[in-house]
Amino acid sequence: MESNDTLDAIDKQLLNLLQRDASVSNQALAELTHVSPPTCLRRVRRLHELGLIEKQVALLQPNKLAQLQGHGLTAIVEISLDQQGAEHLAAFEARVVADPHVQQCWRVSPGPDFVLVVHAHDMPAYHALAQRLFTHDANVRNVKAFFATHRAKFDTSVPVI
Repeated sequence: MESNDTLDAIDKQLLNLLQRDASVSNQALAELTHVSPPTCLRRVRRLHELGLIEKQVALLQPNKLAQLQGHGLTAIVEISLDQQGAEHLAAFEARVVADPHVQQCWRVSPGPDFVLVVHAHDMPAYHALAQRLFTHDANVRNVKAFFATHRAKFDTSVPVI
């Protein structure tokens, strides 16, 4: 975002509303923010152009999906590498983010080098993922996996104030 780009109260309200439900019509957004529909559309396009809205997705309800295909496993995985040079970190990161089972990838400090959130259909599928992403990588020094037993909260929104 360029220094001359600022967010006013309407922009912030639009960002908060869209984070709660991006399927809201432009007409409804305009009414909720007390601006005309063309103004609302122009503002939302600007927020996209500024890169503030990365993408719009559908969030699935895991318990409903589980009724159709099983619960699966969610694991939070700590990864420590032997070598932490920029090229080694970038190579590991590029490999894991390309895997569709990796839902989140964070470089962290201090402690492990990465924390991943991964989802697998079952334990054999997790084992295959671990072999593919961690065991076969000679630079992976340590892997510590924590398996989720209950999701108390999940939210994708970033507070915009």
